[in-house]
Amino acid sequence: MQENFWKDKYPAGVPTEINPDQYPNILAVLRESCKKFASKPAFSNMGKTLTYAELYTLSGQFAAYLQKHSGLQPGDRIAVQMPNVLQYPIVVFGAMRAGYVVVNTNPLYTAREMEHQFNDSGAKALVCLANMAHLAQDVVPKTGVKQVIVTEVGDMLPPLKRLLVNTVVKHVKKMVPAYNIPGMVKFNDAMAKGKGLSLQEANPVSEDIAVLQYTGGTTGVAKGAMLTHRNLVSNMLQAKAMMGNNIKDGEEVLICPLPLYHIYAFTFHCMAMMISGNHNILITNPRDIPAFVKELGNYRFTGFVGLNTLFVALCNDAEFHKLDFSNFKVTLSGGMALQLATAERWEQVTGCKICEGYGMTETSPLATVNPIDNIQLGTIGIPVSSTLCKVIDDDGNELPLGERGELCVKGPQIMKGYWQRQEATDEILDAEGWLRTGDIAVIQEDGYLRIVDRKKDMILVSGFNVYPNELEDVMATLRGVLQCAAIGVPDEKSGEAIKVFLVKAPGSELSTEQVKEHMRSNLTGYKVPRYVEFREALPTTNVGKILRRELRDEELKKLAAK
Repeated sequence: MQENFWKDKYPAGVPTEINPDQYPNILAVLRESCKKFASKPAFSNMGKTLTYAELYTLSGQFAAYLQKHSGLQPGDRIAVQMPNVLQYPIVVFGAMRAGYVVVNTNPLYTAREMEHQFNDSGAKALVCLANMAHLAQDVVPKTGVKQVIVTEVGDMLPPLKRLLVNTVVKHVKKMVPAYNIPGMVKFNDAMAKGKGLSLQEANPVSEDIAVLQYTGGTTGVAKGAMLTHRNLVSNMLQAKAMMGNNIKDGEEVLICPLPLYHIYAFTFHCMAMMISGNHNILITNPRDIPAFVKELGNYRFTGFVGLNTLFVALCNDAEFHKLDFSNFKVTLSGGMALQLATAERWEQVTGCKICEGYGMTETSPLATVNPIDNIQLGTIGIPVSSTLCKVIDDDGNELPLGERGELCVKGPQIMKGYWQRQEATDEILDAEGWLRTGDIAVIQEDGYLRIVDRKKDMILVSGFNVYPNELEDVMATLRGVLQCAAIGVPDEKSGEAIKVFLVKAPGSELSTEQVKEHMRSNLTGYKVPRYVEFREALPTTNVGKILRRELRDEELKKLAAK
């Protein structure tokens, strides 16, 4: 019934199926695209552009260096911790070509978060930006990382510009704290050494792991989703298929403000746009809206990949309104719920509709999307090609159309499982390949889906998953805390903001600022609570489990009463 239901829901020009085995691995796509689109621009950043041919040459040099000098064995994990700079695709594709598994690492991670991820993944090497090398200095000795390669923001720029950018970042803006990592290698030195070396090209099979992408999944502890070559090849083919004839091979200019280390931007820009031979404009710091808008003015862009928070910020900037939108035809939204008012304003300013999709790290990530020619605002679209969706009740029974239930997804893009966590895998993935998303959805008669609630307690801050368990674990280490809980509260700018509740131990004089400072020193910035409330007691079950749901309901009632 499932397959028959979905077959007639796809618009003309969008295939219901893709062939997930069209390519044996990501490297086959890379080879084909870099040959087919050799002279076309692949990535641009800070005024410097790499063609597909240059990307292939440079990633090969980096791969050769790793094979000869890193001491890594095929299948070893290499952590990549960088913002959107040209070095990122060179390193990622180089690592894959050398036969290693990429572990995407958030550059904003604290030392505690880095240590957990490096140890959990068993990373043997790290490529990081100099800006966070001081943290690596402290973390690396506590992990299995043996090789550290450090790059600076301007390393891929022409010599004079490189010197200027790196000097300003280090000495004027003082964004590079001092560090000393024994045996550390500079990125440009590694590239120079790799230039004269031969490369033994890896040839992974489709079920080999390509990327360990860390996520909290449905619980608080960060777990590595094992995304195979077949998973990612499938998702790039699915993304291409769902865009129909709107995206022309080798002709599009796509703006990439979202971080490539996040699965959404990673799959779209490094994978789906690679197979199409299109041009990705990497924005290193999208938070600097004036500089971002100035950069946008340099390109007659045709596409933009973002999320609600970013759309709002840009529409509130007067200079953004003055840009040339005459070639603009595709805006994709994901990572957090798209607000109707935002979508309407974006179209009013740019003349381009926003196409919302849905996915998870565990789905590589694209699971559903609005076809570009058939956008239905307020929905997450239809399942991408070769994908089935259903909603189930608490007992696992499939529910009829129009009823609310937990959304489950099945397709070739579904992860292999969580790295070294079989129990957690079994909780979310069944023997038939259905993935339980933890989100409550409704499937409409026309096949479009709507997300109506979240089953899990996850907090979504500007598209990033924040897990109450992790926040509470960190809060509990602060002296003077007797009980604590974390929830998400509605926020116009970020979708949700974090609010924490604490009960002080007797005699404690703990302050709001002390709580925030403690969280700030142990967690990435977006995980630091916006609001702190002290209480005499927190609502609990009869066995003492804190009821977060009750706290959320109280906050919603307060908002409704305003």
